[in-house]
Amino acid sequence: MPARARLGAERIGEHLTAWRKLEGLTAAQVAERAGISRGTLRRLENGETTVGLDVLLNVARALGVLDRVVDAFDPYETDLGRARADEVLPKRVRR
Repeated sequence: MPARARLGAERIGEHLTAWRKLEGLTAAQVAERAGISRGTLRRLENGETTVGLDVLLNVARALGVLDRVVDAFDPYETDLGRARADEVLPKRVRR
């Protein structure tokens, strides 16, 4: 795995841990609300990349930050996306 991707996973895990603590929730509470084991939550919070996207999304939902996660990927919330918002996107990009 590229170093930047690994670092990104670690930072996401740290952020999720911080959100959990800011909300005053234990790992057991978040795991239960997300429908996962505490061990899986621990792996996500430690930045392990083997957990699935479903786990990340369920934990974000349990922490009340799912909308923020989804919005972070919205291309129209970027300068480039806003500048090109009036263009019709192609169905495919071919090279």
